[in-house]
Amino acid sequence: MPENGKEQYMEMIKLGKKGQVSIPKSVLKKVGITDETPLLVDTTDDGAIILRQAVVYPIEIYSDERIVEFLEADKLPVAEARALKKALVKKKAA
Repeated sequence: MPENGKEQYMEMIKLGKKGQVSIPKSVLKKVGITDETPLLVDTTDDGAIILRQAVVYPIEIYSDERIVEFLEADKLPVAEARALKKALVKKKAA
Protein backbone atom coordinates (compact mmCIF):
# COMPACT_ATOMS: atom_id res chain seq x y z
CA MET A 1 0.00 0.00 0.00
CA PRO A 2 1.35 3.53 -0.79
CA GLU A 3 2.78 5.71 1.99
CA ASN A 4 -0.34 7.93 2.12
CA GLY A 5 -2.49 4.89 2.98
CA LYS A 6 -4.64 5.18 -0.16
CA GLU A 7 -4.67 2.61 -2.90
CA GLN A 8 -3.84 4.01 -6.31
CA TYR A 9 -5.16 2.69 -9.60
CA MET A 10 -3.97 3.36 -13.10
CA GLU A 11 -6.58 4.02 -15.75
CA MET A 12 -6.29 2.51 -19.20
CA ILE A 13 -6.69 4.84 -22.17
CA LYS A 14 -6.43 4.18 -25.86
CA LEU A 15 -4.41 6.03 -28.48
CA GLY A 16 -6.65 7.23 -31.30
CA LYS A 17 -5.90 6.90 -35.01
CA LYS A 18 -4.63 10.50 -35.17
CA GLY A 19 -2.34 10.07 -32.16
CA GLN A 20 -4.78 11.66 -29.73
CA VAL A 21 -5.62 10.52 -26.23
CA SER A 22 -8.45 11.46 -23.90
CA ILE A 23 -7.41 11.88 -20.30
CA PRO A 24 -10.12 10.72 -17.87
CA LYS A 25 -11.85 13.56 -15.99
CA SER A 26 -10.95 11.92 -12.66
CA VAL A 27 -7.25 12.22 -13.52
CA LEU A 28 -7.62 15.84 -14.68
CA LYS A 29 -9.54 16.75 -11.54
CA LYS A 30 -6.94 15.05 -9.33
CA VAL A 31 -4.14 17.24 -10.72
CA GLY A 32 -6.23 20.41 -11.11
CA ILE A 33 -6.30 20.63 -14.90
CA THR A 34 -9.35 22.33 -16.40
CA ASP A 35 -10.67 22.72 -19.94
CA GLU A 36 -8.36 24.34 -22.49
CA THR A 37 -5.32 24.16 -20.18
CA PRO A 38 -2.11 24.26 -22.26
CA LEU A 39 0.12 21.24 -21.65
CA LEU A 40 3.75 20.49 -22.44
CA VAL A 41 4.63 16.99 -23.60
CA ASP A 42 7.99 15.33 -22.98
CA THR A 43 9.46 11.85 -23.13
CA THR A 44 11.92 9.96 -20.99
CA ASP A 45 14.76 7.65 -22.00
CA ASP A 46 12.73 4.65 -20.84
CA GLY A 47 9.81 5.48 -23.17
CA ALA A 48 7.45 7.25 -20.77
CA ILE A 49 5.36 10.20 -21.96
CA ILE A 50 5.10 13.07 -19.50
CA LEU A 51 2.48 15.83 -19.62
CA ARG A 52 2.97 19.01 -17.57
CA GLN A 53 0.82 22.08 -17.25
CA ALA A 54 2.36 24.94 -19.21
CA VAL A 55 2.78 28.23 -17.41
CA VAL A 56 1.44 31.04 -19.55
CA TYR A 57 2.09 34.60 -18.50
CA PRO A 58 -0.06 37.40 -19.86
CA ILE A 59 1.83 40.12 -21.69
CA GLU A 60 1.06 43.77 -22.19
CA ILE A 61 1.74 45.50 -25.47
CA TYR A 62 2.75 49.01 -24.46
CA SER A 63 1.15 51.96 -26.20
CA ASP A 64 3.21 55.08 -26.90
CA GLU A 65 1.41 56.80 -24.03
CA ARG A 66 2.32 53.98 -21.62
CA ILE A 67 5.98 54.15 -22.70
CA VAL A 68 5.99 57.90 -22.00
CA GLU A 69 4.60 57.14 -18.52
CA PHE A 70 7.47 54.73 -17.87
CA LEU A 71 10.06 57.22 -19.11
CA GLU A 72 8.63 60.00 -16.95
CA ALA A 73 8.60 57.75 -13.86
CA ASP A 74 12.19 56.71 -14.59
CA LYS A 75 13.60 60.25 -14.78
CA LEU A 76 16.20 61.16 -12.21
CA PRO A 77 15.28 64.30 -10.24
CA VAL A 78 17.51 67.27 -11.09
CA ALA A 79 19.07 67.45 -7.61
CA GLU A 80 19.95 63.74 -7.68
CA ALA A 81 21.36 64.03 -11.21
CA ARG A 82 23.63 66.89 -10.10
CA ALA A 83 24.79 64.98 -7.00
CA LEU A 84 25.51 61.90 -9.09
CA LYS A 85 27.43 63.88 -11.70
CA LYS A 86 29.46 65.57 -8.95
CA ALA A 87 30.26 62.19 -7.34
CA LEU A 88 31.31 60.69 -10.67
CA VAL A 89 33.56 63.64 -11.51
CA LYS A 90 35.09 63.42 -8.03
CA LYS A 91 35.67 59.65 -8.41
CA LYS A 92 37.20 60.08 -11.86
CA ALA A 93 39.60 62.74 -10.56
CA ALA A 94 40.74 60.50 -7.69
